[in-house]
Amino acid sequence: MKIERIELHTIKLPLVHPFRTSFGEETEKGAVLTAVYSQGLTGWGECVAGSDGPLYSSETIETAWYVLTNFLIPRLLGQDISDPQTIPALFKAIRGHAMAKASLENAVWDLLAKAQDKSLSAVLGGVRDRVEVGVSIGIQPTIEALLARVNKFVAEGYGRIKVKIEPGWEVEPLRRIRQGHPQIRLMADANSAFTLADTPLLQQLDPLKLLMIEQPLGYDDIADHARLQRQLATPLCLDESIHGLADAQAMIDLQAGKIINMKVGRVGGFTNALKIHDMAQAAGIAMWCGGMLETGIGRAANVHLATLPNFILPGDISATDRYFHEDIADPPFVLNVADSTMTVPAGAGIGVEVRPERIEKARVRYYNSSAR
Repeated sequence: MKIERIELHTIKLPLVHPFRTSFGEETEKGAVLTAVYSQGLTGWGECVAGSDGPLYSSETIETAWYVLTNFLIPRLLGQDISDPQTIPALFKAIRGHAMAKASLENAVWDLLAKAQDKSLSAVLGGVRDRVEVGVSIGIQPTIEALLARVNKFVAEGYGRIKVKIEPGWEVEPLRRIRQGHPQIRLMADANSAFTLADTPLLQQLDPLKLLMIEQPLGYDDIADHARLQRQLATPLCLDESIHGLADAQAMIDLQAGKIINMKVGRVGGFTNALKIHDMAQAAGIAMWCGGMLETGIGRAANVHLATLPNFILPGDISATDRYFHEDIADPPFVLNVADSTMTVPAGAGIGVEVRPERIEKARVRYYNSSAR
């Protein structure tokens, strides 16, 4: 399919509830949405780079916009693409900027799946029509407020609870949750807030029987995670450290953890995500799909990705109304309360209908390749 036109939309959506991590607090979701056009069809992607600065990642909405408009779109526009796995080669000369690359590549995956009248999960090689999900809870002002939110989500049917932690907000909040919910699958996410010197503190989490501790150490550190894992009973999960195939291989070789949080934007798109999936599966490393507060476009992509066979742990793919009063795509994602799962959209491509009028309402910036 010849790529005829590409549009970008920067949008901002207010969050239902502020989301605080060790990086800071978010009150709205900013995103760059990519629309790729060919033969009367539109493929959609979402760039998950942050709007509040280079905190989780070096990429931001502004850097993504610059790289997309000046370097990536010119390389993709006009190309005849029959296999989206050829796209990384088109972008190879551009170093880094994985999230910007992923937004375009994933839009082409959606486009080609629609052209085949297949769901994205079928094209990716998915094996299930429901995916197990959990909820992620940001740092709260008090332990009582945290417990109230945990109780709320457990009552709603979420079977796995992830809690953000940072120095001074770790052992006691998790201990209190465990006291109230002895059987719940509970995990902690540190977002690189600790160092190897905090090993004795992190060892205090072992008796709580956590599902995992996610990214306790530096975002660019794999070797120290290997040292830490040898001193903990609790499995470590790497998130920010896995930027591509080489990082995944280093994690496997060094035994730097037992679990990978796969964020498709962080590794540059579905092509690399599929390769890492296969590497991890062969090495016995469990996987789950992480979230970046995505709109319905990115959320749909995550749900389809989580259908792959090695995604055996619940992902961060909460229901739409957890984040937004009104999303930019229909239908909204809802939790299947009986088994803490989310149903995979069955339609062609990502399987959701993007609502242009809602994008226009939330849009703060627009690009159209045909106007250049």
